[in-house]
Amino acid sequence: MADLTSVKGVHQQLGRIQLVDCREPYEWNAGRVDGAIHIPLNALMAGGGPALDPSKPVAVICRSGNRSELAAMMLQARGFEAYNVEGGMEHWAREGLPFSAPDGSPGRVA
Repeated sequence: MADLTSVKGVHQQLGRIQLVDCREPYEWNAGRVDGAIHIPLNALMAGGGPALDPSKPVAVICRSGNRSELAAMMLQARGFEAYNVEGGMEHWAREGLPFSAPDGSPGRVA
């Protein structure tokens, strides 16, 4: 499997993994990766949000990689194979990988 700590590796594996976006709602609404699951960090830390499949790897992304590192550690503690996407959405955008706003317009990193 590709490196799930790199944005390119995650992009290549989107159909095989769960991508959790742990940013705040205003950031999520500015631009998101198609197919990502939105669970803000505070909800994830409290055990909330949509149920994740424990049999599939989880890559966690935020704006820069700091919040997602904490979220990945929390998921690992709960028994998930979880990875922090280094550089976050800022790096995703710099690499020119696709993401969009909810209305289908080009996404931006908030």
